[in-house]
Amino acid sequence: MVGLLWHRALLESKEPYTAPIQCSRPQTQEPLEALSNPDEHTTTSMAALPEQSTPLLELEQVSFSYPGSARQLLSNLDFSFSPRQRIGIIGPTGLGKTTFLHLLVGLVQPRQGSIRFRGEALSRSRLRELRSSLGFVFQNPEDQLFSPTVLEDVAFGPLNLGDKAAEARRKASEALDLVGLAGYEDRITHKLSGGEKKLLSLATILAMRPEAMLLDEPSIGLDPDTRSHILEVITERLDLGLIIVSHDWDFLYQATEELYTLERGRLAAKNRDVLHEHLHSHPSGDVPHEHVDGPGHGVEAGESES
Repeated sequence: MVGLLWHRALLESKEPYTAPIQCSRPQTQEPLEALSNPDEHTTTSMAALPEQSTPLLELEQVSFSYPGSARQLLSNLDFSFSPRQRIGIIGPTGLGKTTFLHLLVGLVQPRQGSIRFRGEALSRSRLRELRSSLGFVFQNPEDQLFSPTVLEDVAFGPLNLGDKAAEARRKASEALDLVGLAGYEDRITHKLSGGEKKLLSLATILAMRPEAMLLDEPSIGLDPDTRSHILEVITERLDLGLIIVSHDWDFLYQATEELYTLERGRLAAKNRDVLHEHLHSHPSGDVPHEHVDGPGHGVEAGESES
């Protein structure tokens, strides 16, 4: 339901940011059937981003806890993000990493602190602009995909943002081509494989031409070939800022340039050397650690190289 809320919450509202986000499905200007009769178009790659001096998002002293819970997931957190950054966030399950992503796109609201979007306080009236600039790819594709066909799922975002049907189809086709799903337009969404649904989720966001993307566990549950393909799309085909939450150390090392952990409700910058440049296994692989060079320290106790 959170994924459906993400799509439906693209509509603009004049209410204060503290008001609940409405979930009504918007009316598009043209019927979806018009998508089946596109004008001729030329596929192009994603445009390079302009340099910006003002951060896209800034969080100052933000705290968050879920209603009815005494546990504070985020505590006096400060954070700044610009579209040129590629950030990885790691850490054990349950510390609030996904909640942090939800907070960045307004799916949950801070209990205290401030959020600025393009240098100005984030109000509910600007949520639509925020979500078209900062796309969110959910961990579970089933939370993001809800239309009968692939084309309808990918074109939904552009139509919501006001594009005519022909333009929405053009953007959808470009996004599908970018992730390697060209020719899938008429496929039935729920019949796709797990990896194909993951790629389709990525395409639904790319079709809206965001400046940056949030990805929650983009490599989880994928076979090696699909994982490598998604990594190739992210690293070689996209000129976008990224914030990636993942337990996949090697994926983060290749896809991001900065590394943070979430500790005691705050983001802490870490040395990227923490990430692995080789394949290995050990009993505590989900705990941040460093490999120390020197006699007897090349491989941690209990590890085996592979």
